[in-house]
Amino acid sequence: MDGTTIPLTDPRAGYLALRAEIDAAMRTVLEGPSYILGEHVARFEKEFATYVGMAHGVGMNNGTDAIHLALRALGIGPGDEVITVSHTAVATVAGVGMSGAAPVLADVDPTTCTIDPQEVRKLITGRTKAVVAVHLYGHPADLDALSAICREYGLRLIEDCAQAHGALYHGRMVGSVGDVSTFSFYPTKNLGAIGDAGMVITNDEALAGALRRIRQYGWEQPQCSLQEGWNSRLDPLQAAILSVKLRHLPAATECRRGLAAAYSKALAGLPLVLPPEIPGVEAVYHLYVVRAEDRATRDALLTHLGKNGVRAAVHYPHPVHLQPAYAGRLRTGPMPITEVLAGTVLSLPLFPELTEAGQDQVIRTIKAFHQ
Repeated sequence: MDGTTIPLTDPRAGYLALRAEIDAAMRTVLEGPSYILGEHVARFEKEFATYVGMAHGVGMNNGTDAIHLALRALGIGPGDEVITVSHTAVATVAGVGMSGAAPVLADVDPTTCTIDPQEVRKLITGRTKAVVAVHLYGHPADLDALSAICREYGLRLIEDCAQAHGALYHGRMVGSVGDVSTFSFYPTKNLGAIGDAGMVITNDEALAGALRRIRQYGWEQPQCSLQEGWNSRLDPLQAAILSVKLRHLPAATECRRGLAAAYSKALAGLPLVLPPEIPGVEAVYHLYVVRAEDRATRDALLTHLGKNGVRAAVHYPHPVHLQPAYAGRLRTGPMPITEVLAGTVLSLPLFPELTEAGQDQVIRTIKAFHQ
């Protein structure tokens, strides 16, 4: 951290904390013999799938490709519809669109900010083939209700776990409930690479085989495409880095939960809506997101924090259905909760290396604003 400036997140600090281990792992890749896929990728695929509690992991170039190619491997594409949310990183919707399927956007639950199962039900048509449930901010979506709806209508359930590595839903790791799950390892994620990386996780051996083919031109053997494919291979340098960081993920998760608990205790009683605590659900606080009374208050608090050396942020200021690329061309349900959230949410600094003094500065600055 730079002086008294508290960053929203600090992936460089994560690297420095594990520098010796990460540098040693990178050297093993640099010494060869394989620089595309190879043993480091295969090892991390197995390690991470085992961590999630699934049989197969297939590494991708990034989390957006993971969504795209998961849909392709499931046979979902042009003419099909996939229901997901507008209150998310645009990557979720972009990944659906890359498959050729039409994204259909549902509103979210006002407590968890994740996809509302009853809104999903209202949007299902004969063209609907899948639901992508985003575990937003590291909080699991309502997987029991979504699974029941998907079974009822014969839909595939895809878990977008880009922000939720290690979160638990009634004792099960997120990513182990749906038909297939996707992860991003973008540098600021709970498990972050030093660059782009992603993965698809599944228990279905045939689906895993299809994913391995289509991530590399449709090959089972080099230079012979059995089907149309793409180029989305997990880089072995990133795989080696992620293998190191995976060993430390449980400890990092506990740090995040401790910081979140300290925020919730200190900020209780202020005119802010704090992240929920729901029985049976263990969030991992990729982001610690509070909600102000209205947009003007949120924006004023954001400005106040910035002036006092605290870099907060808004996730997400522009719902996907209102962004120029998508406005007016996607089918949606009513979006009252999503549109309120866009004007009231505020993400506070939270990362495992955040010091007690740094967090105290954030808390004092927020309390001073409300005096």
